[in-house]
Formats: sequence, structure tokens, C-alpha cells
Amino acid sequence: MVERPIVVVLAAGQSTRMKSRLSKVLHPVGGLPVLGHILTTALSLEPQKIIVVHGPEGAEVAEFAKNYSDKIVCCEQVDRLGTAHAALMAEKEIGDSDAPILVMLGDAPLVEATQLKESLQKITEGAGMCVIGFEAHNPHGYGRMVMDGERLVSIVEEKDTNDDNKKITFCNSGVMAFDGAHFIKILKQIGNDNAQKEYYLPDAVIECQKNGLDVVTTSAAEEAFLGINDRTQLAAAEAIFQKRKRLEIMQQGVTIVAPDTVFFAYDTCIGQDSYIEPHVVFGTGVKIGENVKILAHSHIEQASIGDKSNIGPFARLRPGTELGAGVKVGNFVETKKAQVHAGAKINHLSYIGDAEVGEKANIGAGTITCNYDGFNKHKTLIGKEAFIGSNSSLVAPVEIEEGAYVGSGSVITKKVPKNALAFTRASFRVVEGWAERFRKKFSK
Repeated sequence: MVERPIVVVLAAGQSTRMKSRLSKVLHPVGGLPVLGHILTTALSLEPQKIIVVHGPEGAEVAEFAKNYSDKIVCCEQVDRLGTAHAALMAEKEIGDSDAPILVMLGDAPLVEATQLKESLQKITEGAGMCVIGFEAHNPHGYGRMVMDGERLVSIVEEKDTNDDNKKITFCNSGVMAFDGAHFIKILKQIGNDNAQKEYYLPDAVIECQKNGLDVVTTSAAEEAFLGINDRTQLAAAEAIFQKRKRLEIMQQGVTIVAPDTVFFAYDTCIGQDSYIEPHVVFGTGVKIGENVKILAHSHIEQASIGDKSNIGPFARLRPGTELGAGVKVGNFVETKKAQVHAGAKINHLSYIGDAEVGEKANIGAGTITCNYDGFNKHKTLIGKEAFIGSNSSLVAPVEIEEGAYVGSGSVITKKVPKNALAFTRASFRVVEGWAERFRKKFSK
């Protein structure tokens, strides 16, 4: 059994190549900051503690990390003197614990828990250090793992490789596990005799061997360790995330007609036997029931959809939308902060915002809830089995009671009683010859 580890996340990089005022670890992949993916994976290991090491400009990083879980604490690396120096910043938080230590990189969001557990198991079995490696399609730029059978001899950085080293394709992921009883001692023995005068964590391999500790490796797919240093790598990570998420959702019993055209968030939840047409985008906070149809070109975020509902095409469900079972939201309909009860229909060209729509109500084409007066938002209440005629404007705050009818083309500003009819049309009038006289006036 693997002992509960302490996880150290190195997130003190300067994010220079991102060309952004936002730290690279806070840029989103699948709607969740890169660091959030790493912390989620680390938390799945049930660690004793997670220690996030951030740089001197890392106030936003620290705030995000500390708000993510009460198991997370932060340390600052004031002087950026290398990865081993960064890991050493966690010394005080580690204290006298001899629990296994797992060091993760704060810019690599695609690492999976199974890979981490395997490396921690090696520590439980007696290794002093375990480095996760991968077979690189193109090893240029990576540290090469020099092996002697199953034993790791050294990690040679790209700038230090000779002709033999350059042929090695087994490369360092940067993710390492340590025997906690020796971790701090090993870090303090690492020197900075290099061109950059920095303390590098891969040098722990040599220091472990000097202390008679076994250094072993495990391996995983290259894509799991993609680090994000620029916008191109961010896009590559997004593509891998989407590929994984699509597969996960299809394996749960959801049909996706054209998977490469559908985009999910990290927390998208879709029930069995649902059906998704091409070019649908899910933002964060979306929960969808079973047997739901999402038709093409719809955009959904922070919304819930009940079983057997039918959405789209070209529907936009904005934050706060809650749809009951069997609801229909059709083409070019936008909802926001709207509670729509079971069986209601909003089929065409409507905006329903800050509203509650009762069971089996019917909202005609072109209906608008006028919810904003320029300063405040107001609510519209539409009762059970009410019928709103096409091209109506409901000026909130206003209530249409159960079973009431609103005539097409009406502007409703007052309560409509139960089972009543309300309409606000002008009297029909015909002015003979008016159009001809109007055209003659402006055609001279």
C-alpha cells in the first residue's frame, strides 16, 4: 500500500514566452487553469499536504491555490535559482515528515494519477528516487535518461549531451518521487557548478547514488508531460484535453456525431443516451440529463438541462439557465438566469432572461423578457400552461399567471390574471393611397 504522500508543485516560472500579464499556470485548458488540473490530479492521490511553490510575482497563483483546497499551502521562491532550489523552499512545510515526496511541475496539466501512483509505489518498494520518463518522438531539448538496466545512472541536459547521449530517446518528464526521509538532505547536497549557476533537481540522481539510494524510473506517454510555455503549447494541451474528454463522454454512453467539432469543459457532465450534433461548445458548469438532444451550433455554459430535453440548433444557454425535463429550446433562442419547468417550449428567436417559465408554457417566436432598465435587472414570471403569442415584449417586473394568454405583438407591463387574455394592439386602420403619395414625395 502506498503511503499518503506530500506533493510539491513547482509553479515559480516567469511565464516570459506566454507574453501575458497572467501567469502561465493560470491560463485555462478546458476552462480550468493549468494549475487547477495539476492540483485536481494531486488531490486524487489523497495527499497529506500539497505545497505550491510560486515566484515573487505569484500572488494570483497563491490565491488560486489556497482557495482550491484546504490541503494546499504556498511557499515563495524569492530568488529563482533553479528547480532544486525551488523544491527546497518547501522544507519548512515538510517539516520532519518522512512521507514520500512527489514533485510535480506547475505547467504540465495532462499528467494522470495512475502514472503518479506507479512512481510512488516504487518508493514504497524501497527506491530512494523514481523519475517518470517517456519515449520522445523528437528528444531535442529534453534531458536524456542514461540507464543501466532498470537503474537510472544520470540525467543529461540537452546542452551537455555528447553524440551518444543525443541518440537516447528516453527523456525526463520532470516529475519525480522521493523517499521523504532523505529528500531535504539530497536537495541540500545539490550544487550549482554549471553555466547558469543554478541548482537543478535532475542532479538529485547523482546525489542519491552517492548516498547509496536506488534510483529507478517508470514510463508514460509523451503527451502526458507537455509543458506549457507559450500559446502554441497551450493550444496543443487544449487539443489533447479535448481528445481525452470526448473519448470519456462517448464511453459513458453519449453519441457525438462529429467529435472533433465539439468542445467540452473539464467539468461537463452528460447523461447516458444523449445525442450531440456538430459544432456544439460547452463552457464550464454544464450538467445534462439523459436522452437529451443538443443540436448543431449551440453554446451552453453554467446551465443544467433535464432529461429528454431538446436544445437548438443555434441555441445559447447562458449562466443560470435551469431547464426541467422535456423542455424545448429551439433555434436562435437565448436564455440567461432562467428557470424553465418541465415540458415548456421556447422554440424560436426569443430571449428569456431573469425569468421563471411554468410547466408546459409555450413561448411564441420573437418573445423578449425586457429584464434590464439600464440600472437593475427585474424578473418575469410566466405561469404553468401560459401561452405567449409571437413577437411579444414582457416588461419586467411582470407576471403572467397560470393558463393566461398574451396576444401576439403585445407589450405587457402589468400582471395578467389566471386564464385571462391580454393584448395591447392598436386599432386596425387603412389609409388608402398613402404609400403612393409617400413615394412620389421623395422621388422628385
